[in-house]
Amino acid sequence: MKIGIVGTGNISLKHLHEFNKIDKVKIEAVCDTNHSNLSKFLLHDKSIRGYSSLEEMLYKEKNFDGISNTTPDRFHKDISLKILERGLNIFCEKPLAENFSDAKIMVKAAQKAKKINMVNFTYRESSAYQKLVEIIKSGDLGVPRHVCASYYQSWLTSNKWGNWQEEDKWLWRLSTKHGSNGALGDTGVHIFDFAVNAVGDIDKIFADLKTYYDKGKNIGEYQLDANDGFTSLVRFENGAIGTITNTRVATGHANSLILDVFLTKGGLKVELDEERTKWSTLHICENENINKMQWDTLECGTVKTNYEKFIDSIKTKKNLQPDFNQGAKIQKIIDSCIKSNDNNIWVDINK
Repeated sequence: MKIGIVGTGNISLKHLHEFNKIDKVKIEAVCDTNHSNLSKFLLHDKSIRGYSSLEEMLYKEKNFDGISNTTPDRFHKDISLKILERGLNIFCEKPLAENFSDAKIMVKAAQKAKKINMVNFTYRESSAYQKLVEIIKSGDLGVPRHVCASYYQSWLTSNKWGNWQEEDKWLWRLSTKHGSNGALGDTGVHIFDFAVNAVGDIDKIFADLKTYYDKGKNIGEYQLDANDGFTSLVRFENGAIGTITNTRVATGHANSLILDVFLTKGGLKVELDEERTKWSTLHICENENINKMQWDTLECGTVKTNYEKFIDSIKTKKNLQPDFNQGAKIQKIIDSCIKSNDNNIWVDINK
């Protein structure tokens, strides 16, 4: 199966390695207008053909089975629309778009093209998380009542991934002028998808976004005005309430996601971290353990990656999740958070 990649920034290497792990799947060609990034990418596999634009790649390459869109957020819409217009299946990095209006256009284009479309919400790949979702949907533990979801990163307070003050790959994420919606748009999409896919749709939300200007207001061409984190109060359509939060200053956490769901007949907790040491475990409190305040740990095995699910979708012609519709749903939540913060109000997601 022949796959192409648009954009050769940091995340593109993950796509290269993951797709090439799959039997009979090969990254054949890539393109990028940034010649330096393109050249560095091609050093990882000299058999891949490189092009300076999507148009050139689509003109010279034939019979793609699918294309990965790994460009920065601001280019997701235009690139994805061009791919769909060519009648090609698409695997797009998150967030789907910069705003809900653009996301809706992308959903309509995917529906019109009748092609496989997926958004790379990577934390769906946790077997512990998928088991948590399965248990909630089964109803065995009753209905959700209270939810706490947190995404913790610390790249503004640690050097685990390098010095953010010196690298473009971090600086653009701090600048609205460069297409960033801050932590909310970058990793907030993950924790909202994490919570919504497990618990159900959000009805209303109140959000507080925070930018820390003590880190400076400008570095070179980058104005450091994007939010560095947020907290939100949420009311789910099923009656549950909770908090969903995300920050880049969580000292001691490289890349941690924590989801607590308390239901009428038990409790569930999943924890994911950068080293993936907790990815195959799930904590559960149920039955006689409820009064003992005792939790059991479930071994959850392994599950398919989003990359594998994309290939399966192409083979079966059945669009697996998460698709563009889900990406648009999460983008609507992101837009509602911005509206809530700017106006200091609760926002009805469905209006």
